[in-house]
Amino acid sequence: MTQGTTLSLRPQPEAVVPETAMVMAAGLGKRMRPLTATRPKPLVEVAGKPLIDHVFDRLRTAGVKRAVVNVHYLADQMEAHLRARVKDIDVLISDERAQLLETGGGLVKAREMLGDKPFLCVNSDNLWVDGPTDAIRSLAAQWDDARMDALLLVVPLARAHNHPGSGDFRLDAFGRIVERREPGRMAPFVFTGVQILSPRVLRDWPEGPFSTNLFWNRAMEAERLWAVVHQGLWFDVGSPPAIAATEAVLAEM
Repeated sequence: MTQGTTLSLRPQPEAVVPETAMVMAAGLGKRMRPLTATRPKPLVEVAGKPLIDHVFDRLRTAGVKRAVVNVHYLADQMEAHLRARVKDIDVLISDERAQLLETGGGLVKAREMLGDKPFLCVNSDNLWVDGPTDAIRSLAAQWDDARMDALLLVVPLARAHNHPGSGDFRLDAFGRIVERREPGRMAPFVFTGVQILSPRVLRDWPEGPFSTNLFWNRAMEAERLWAVVHQGLWFDVGSPPAIAATEAVLAEM
């Protein structure tokens, strides 16, 4: 599979977007210092609004009805912002003030709020622009519960703006994720921070903090880890220099 290949798992039916989303917002934002000295990273502004507002704009457009948001660093600010800004999506708080649980542990802590149906999971420190179709709806249209435990939105490494890494995954010709990047090598696709997960993946977890990689690896071994390639713009907004770089591209649109 070459970089930039457009994958189509199957003809797109009418998208059934999950009603519930998990918004990952509990990180410390160390790479974004000094901007995060007095505010949590999701409240850092890019293109005129906080990162988490961009996320909620996308959730709102896609038709998501409720969002579970985990909080840890400067959690009071996060909660106050969500109360003031989000009126049309039901927001539930998964409180990690006592212990930051990383992505996998955060999902486990929030599992009862996420329900028993497939749910959307979105990182709050990335920014994307839809391509010809709404990215979340495109992801939802490809979800196949019989074949999938996780469906990730990925972007070609060559189009991953500001991304400092070497890629994350290799895909087969059908869109199944078949390989994680190995140390010292590059992989053609980068995870955008947007995915649909089945509640089935939340099982047999370790105590304390751990990464979602545990669930992905299990799904990949079972040939149930899939991807859809994002056709629009995507930005890794992880550091102060990335803000200016992102805004410069958006200003040219």
